[in-house]
Amino acid sequence: MPTITIEPVTADRFADAEHALSGGGDGHSCQCQWWMITNAQWQGTSMEEREGMLRAEVDAGPPPALVAYVDGEAAGWVRVGPRTAQVRLARTRAFAESPHPFDDPSVWAVSCFVVRREHRGSGLTAELLDAAVAYARAQGAKVVEAYPIDPTAADKRPNELYTGILSTFLAAGFTEVARPKPHLAIVEKAVAEGE
Repeated sequence: MPTITIEPVTADRFADAEHALSGGGDGHSCQCQWWMITNAQWQGTSMEEREGMLRAEVDAGPPPALVAYVDGEAAGWVRVGPRTAQVRLARTRAFAESPHPFDDPSVWAVSCFVVRREHRGSGLTAELLDAAVAYARAQGAKVVEAYPIDPTAADKRPNELYTGILSTFLAAGFTEVARPKPHLAIVEKAVAEGE
C-alpha cells in the first residue's frame, strides 16, 4: 500500500508543485493561474509568465494549494483558497447561481485538480479533496464551494475534468446547490467548526 501525504504548497515545495503540475493535462501550461486572472490577462501571458505568477503567489503566501505525495514523490495538486482571491470565479456567468455573495471571504473554493498520469484512477483526487476541506476548515472557512463536472450528462475529455468530478464531491459530503449547465454543478459543504 503506497504512503500518501498531502502538504500545503510553500516556497520550499515549489519544485514538487511543478512536478505535480507537469504530469499530463494542462497543468504545466496553465500553472494553475486560470482562476487567478482575467481572460484578457490570460491571453496576454506565456507559460513562463504564469509560472512566475505562481511562484510569486507561493512565495507571498498563504499557500494557495496542496500537493500530494505518493511514496515521497509529488503526484497531485489541488487549488483551495478564499473564493475572493480567485477573480475569474466571480466573472464566470455559470457560477452566478452560487447561493453565496462573491465578496464573502469565508467561502473558499476548490477550483482545480491535477493528478499525474501514473497516479490516475488510484483515488488520489478524493484524498486531495478531503485534505482541501480540512485545510479550509483549519484556515477559518465556513463553506467550501466547487464546480465539478458531471460526466454522465456530457462526454468530456480528461483535460476538461480539472475542476473535479461530481461523484467525488458527493461522496465527500458535498451537496449540489445549482446546475447552471447539464454537465456543470455547483456544490458546497459547510465546514465551520461545530457544523
